[in-house]
Amino acid sequence: MYLEYSFELALTLSAEKFGKLLKKVKAKGDYYSNPDNDEYIDSTLSSKGIKVMYRDSRYKKKVKLLVNPAWVLDDDTPERNILKLLKKIEGHISDCFGSKYTLDDFTLTGMTLSTDIDVGGSGKAEAYIKALQKMGRIKGFTPLRDSRFDNGIGFWLKGNSNGLEFLIFRLEELLAEQVEKADHGRKKLKAIVKDSEGKLRAEVRLTETKSIRAYTDETGAARQLAELSKKSEDIFLDTFMRAVPFGNFYKKNKAAEIIREEVTDVKLKRRMLRLLELVPEKKSLLLAQKALDCRRLDNVMEMFAAIDLSPVTLSKRHEVRKLDNLYKFL
Repeated sequence: MYLEYSFELALTLSAEKFGKLLKKVKAKGDYYSNPDNDEYIDSTLSSKGIKVMYRDSRYKKKVKLLVNPAWVLDDDTPERNILKLLKKIEGHISDCFGSKYTLDDFTLTGMTLSTDIDVGGSGKAEAYIKALQKMGRIKGFTPLRDSRFDNGIGFWLKGNSNGLEFLIFRLEELLAEQVEKADHGRKKLKAIVKDSEGKLRAEVRLTETKSIRAYTDETGAARQLAELSKKSEDIFLDTFMRAVPFGNFYKKNKAAEIIREEVTDVKLKRRMLRLLELVPEKKSLLLAQKALDCRRLDNVMEMFAAIDLSPVTLSKRHEVRKLDNLYKFL
């Protein structure tokens, strides 16, 4: 599986130190500002794959670095060159801030892991999103509403207390919206949109320091990045497996037929058939599982996986009669 990743580093400063840095940025003139949130973007390192942001908040003065490792290294596999990546970032920090700050003065505050899944056509991509949206809430996560994800474009889950987020969306649709808003480079962007037809982008976001600490005991941004980059595939799959049920998606009648044919344990069969009914009724996989009131819920979910069947079924209105297990594409 090919994964892209990016991460965020933050440095909290006193008002005096922050003011001195911001004064230098303004003197260079290579910046733009967002007056709505007192944010200043320094463009100095943009071509190197690093966006430098100054947040002049009333309560905390922060400098943030948004880093795209593939751009920093000009390499699609930065996880294989982590020492080179860290050395380059250290050099860029020195160029930007002089010798006052190093990489380990910053705190690793976020990381995004993503992969593109080619499901074979725009119609299928839309059908997958509509099926996943039927899950509603799942254990440990709550769906987020976002205007960009209306009309079956995507599905977004936010962890209730774990600092994780999971997104899966139709890449073509989201990129097409960006083309409409673009002031230049539309021809190139349209080519990128065409190449994204039938693709879903799945993202796992570590949005808080506690989610980062869940995957590494290291301290210091450099050591944390080194360990997390090695674990990136495991981290991604760990959240993907919580969010996306294993198995093919079918219409409810066909799913029930498969359960009757494949499952020999009478009690287990009855519970699985009941769960099929409860998911659309409760509009939530989590609430359906709770309503099932089964102490051996793990056995039920494991059997669904064993017969390669998702407990989430396709709507009667869907033209598609079957969607292959998403794990097949990973």
